[in-house]
Amino acid sequence: MSGYRLDSGGRIDRSRRLDFTFDGEAFGGHPGDTLASALTANGVRLLGRSFKYHRPRGLLTDGPAEPNALVELRGGARLEPNSRATTVELYDGLEARSQNAWPSRNFDVGAVNQLLSPFLPAGFYYKTFMWPAAFWERVYEPLIRRAAGLGRGTHAPDPDSYEKGNLHCDLLVVGAGPSGLVAALAAARAGLRVILANDQPEPGGQLLSRATPLGEEGPLTWRDRVLAELETAPNVRLLSRTTVFGWYDGNLFGALERVADHLPVPPEHLPRLIYWRIQAKRALLCAGAEERPLVFGGNDRPGVMLASAGQTLVNRYGVAPGRKVAVFTNGDSGYQVARDLQAAGVPLACVIDARAEGPADHGLDCRVRQQTVVADTKGGRSLKAIEIVDRGQRRRIPLECDTLLMSGGWNPILHLTCHRGTKPVWDEEIAAFLPADVGTGLRVAGAAAGHMTTAVCFQSALAAVTEICEELGRKAPEVALPACPEEPCAVAPLWWVKETKGKAFVDFQNDVTTKDIPLAAAEGYSSVELMKRYTTLGMATDQGKLSNVNGLAILAEVTGRPIPEVGTTTYRPAYTPVPLGALAGPHVGAEYRPVRRSPLHRWMLRQGAEMIEAGAWMRPSHYPRGEEDWFAAMCREVRGVRSRVGLCDVSTLGKIDIQGADAAEFLNRVYCNGWKTLPVGKARYGLMLREDGFVMDDGTTSRLGEQHYLMTTTTANAGPVMAHLEFCLQLLWPDLDVQVASVTDQWGQVALAGPQARKVLQRILDGLDVSNEAFPFLAAAETTVLGGLPARLFRISFSGELAYEIAVPADYSEELADALLRYGADFGILPYGGEALSTLRIEKGHPAGGELDGRTTAQDLGLGKMLSGKKDYIGRAMSRREAFEAADRPVLVGLKPLSRGAKLRAGAHLLTPGETPAVESDQGFVASVAYSPILESWIGLAFLKRGRERLGEEITIYDPLREGLYRGQICDPVFVDPDHERLHA
Repeated sequence: MSGYRLDSGGRIDRSRRLDFTFDGEAFGGHPGDTLASALTANGVRLLGRSFKYHRPRGLLTDGPAEPNALVELRGGARLEPNSRATTVELYDGLEARSQNAWPSRNFDVGAVNQLLSPFLPAGFYYKTFMWPAAFWERVYEPLIRRAAGLGRGTHAPDPDSYEKGNLHCDLLVVGAGPSGLVAALAAARAGLRVILANDQPEPGGQLLSRATPLGEEGPLTWRDRVLAELETAPNVRLLSRTTVFGWYDGNLFGALERVADHLPVPPEHLPRLIYWRIQAKRALLCAGAEERPLVFGGNDRPGVMLASAGQTLVNRYGVAPGRKVAVFTNGDSGYQVARDLQAAGVPLACVIDARAEGPADHGLDCRVRQQTVVADTKGGRSLKAIEIVDRGQRRRIPLECDTLLMSGGWNPILHLTCHRGTKPVWDEEIAAFLPADVGTGLRVAGAAAGHMTTAVCFQSALAAVTEICEELGRKAPEVALPACPEEPCAVAPLWWVKETKGKAFVDFQNDVTTKDIPLAAAEGYSSVELMKRYTTLGMATDQGKLSNVNGLAILAEVTGRPIPEVGTTTYRPAYTPVPLGALAGPHVGAEYRPVRRSPLHRWMLRQGAEMIEAGAWMRPSHYPRGEEDWFAAMCREVRGVRSRVGLCDVSTLGKIDIQGADAAEFLNRVYCNGWKTLPVGKARYGLMLREDGFVMDDGTTSRLGEQHYLMTTTTANAGPVMAHLEFCLQLLWPDLDVQVASVTDQWGQVALAGPQARKVLQRILDGLDVSNEAFPFLAAAETTVLGGLPARLFRISFSGELAYEIAVPADYSEELADALLRYGADFGILPYGGEALSTLRIEKGHPAGGELDGRTTAQDLGLGKMLSGKKDYIGRAMSRREAFEAADRPVLVGLKPLSRGAKLRAGAHLLTPGETPAVESDQGFVASVAYSPILESWIGLAFLKRGRERLGEEITIYDPLREGLYRGQICDPVFVDPDHERLHA
């Protein structure tokens, strides 16, 4: 044995050496090692410091529940804190650092907290930081922020890539131990589509950590035969390094695949992690069980670990957990660990059994002490000795050893079954919680179901797959199971050793001791959920993995209640931490949201448009000529529309096709104004409210046929309105004969506006009469243009000018726009962008984004007459609330500065002249502003208290962040053509 590495055994590749560093010190390991096993092989016991008391901590477990060995990995932009050394696969060049220690893990200044521990009991922060109140911001909060958390993050951008994906299967098997392998094999032979998800680098589960044979062959020989069949089956997908972390509605499972975490740097063609959303008809949880620690004085000292962790070190990694090992158990499984260590040549000091009687034929060469417990441990930064108590003879006995393996029983890993609100059920026989029946969507087999022998685990997995096959119409095949040896699994509960003198830890991650739980109960926090929050037991990433059962049992004892009555805390997803990068997937930076481009995008670029991001879309801001800036271009475009004719892309408006016998009734219910009288060939302005009575969206809806309507929405609300309509049809009124479909991307649409619009339009129409008499304002028609191209024509105006909107199939949008420019050249046609469009609409007082901000009502906008009193509609009851009718409620008005050169700015507040700026004197605010080249002045739309009564009054405009105080005049919001003569020309 070199160091702690055994001369043989394990699943490691001894022919290759991997170099790595821990806290700057160089070490070596082998492929197949974890960081934890490699450090143990090199004799490193102290791996970090505890969160609260900064106590020395070492390895405790062999898997994802590890609370102590939390390390920082890598550096720079790839710095990753709080990684469990037990799950970190070793690779050449790995850099790791301990956490929560300064200046080093060997000498940590924070260890002074151990001396202060009498003053830091459970809930101390609730009491300590209450006084004096003035200390909170200056003293307490800065200190708490500095002390909070364990690892440190990086502010550098993450250089790695992440992906999301969706998978579908008939059966999802969670866990690739003995039960999971048999279940997947049986389901695959039955023809089911199977996904086998395994959080380890290789399948096998406990077979990788135990030396017990299966029949006449070794456990891994049997595993390899099963795996060979699964790997070649076309209906099976194996997901290694994949943790199923959550179970959600609809039998949807969240899973995280660590694609490249075991590599120094992910290759360019691979993501680091993939977040899988797995839709499964059925799922089978075969996650196994987690060994439970024992609670006694100094049970957190480096060198004290779970027996299963010591067994894994020996059998999987070829590492001796120590040079003189004692085993402390309250059940039969501790003896199997001792036998495995003995077979590997690890010196055993003693087996300490808390029970009066253990196995008669234990097969051990070392001494076995019955009815004896470990009361305390001794040592500094590692274990030196233990103190045991012989309960029969009532005496304390010192025992030298450098490692103590403890086995307190097994907790089924049932967290997934609780993620949708179901509570587990207490079982006295195994002294643990079992999963409740959660329905056919998710079943449990193997140790996760409380079966503690391999033979019964195999049988339960086959039985579950047989039931699933019957439900899915498949015939379950026969699967020959290997012979399994007898495995004694009796256990006698031992929740805490009361003979202890030192600190006995229940929750290692949060430094919760046996004194904290009785204190919480004594102070009134006897509810399990309140106790959890008062003591922090089972919080953060622990989620009850190691601490819950011992903590609940202690709470039950001190409150005089049975454990089932105490119940459990809530197990929440994710089962293990999921990096935010995985949840975001590829949707970061420029890929955060898909960039949407109008079908006229290339055409607009050819016209010289300056494109800007407008929500999810790229839209033209303006079309500069020569050296024009945006302001000059906007003024020219507005004048061109008002005097001649302009062309604007409006393809981004939401377009929703609505058809069905009840379409008119449907519109009547979602809009606040009436729709049953709308004739075919006409459009109508519609106002849509939320259930709370506030305005949700506005737009026009045209009736194209007896049962056919086309709704338009604002660009920003196209998605929300579509979702709202589908919600109404699916949940509120499923009896209505109506179908809705978004057709925004199917049609390109342009607005033709200005006094010459009709003349230009007539040149592209295939004979449709668009005279004012034949095609008046708010007319709509399906027609053809340019010699047979299908089109839809609407006489709608957002600019207040004579205007039309022409829609054609999206692929023909550029052809339409080119034709309009060509035929409109004689009339001085010009394209105009969003800046001009905004100015045109403000000149006409049309409310849009700045006014439809989710806080305004129909009455605020001057549209109260649209609220029908003859029918019901969404938002009707709430729209009549007293506050909405209040006389002093801010309403929409126009605003002009008294000084012609003064520049209005959105967001400025309005004050009565002479009033001191204050919340109490605030009269309203400016919502939207624009410079009007027609009026040669800045103008704005504002919300002002009693605004309609105050037209013509002077108002003070208060803008402290920009230009301070200046004067303005309240006016009608329609600045241009108030009689709407141009609209109806």
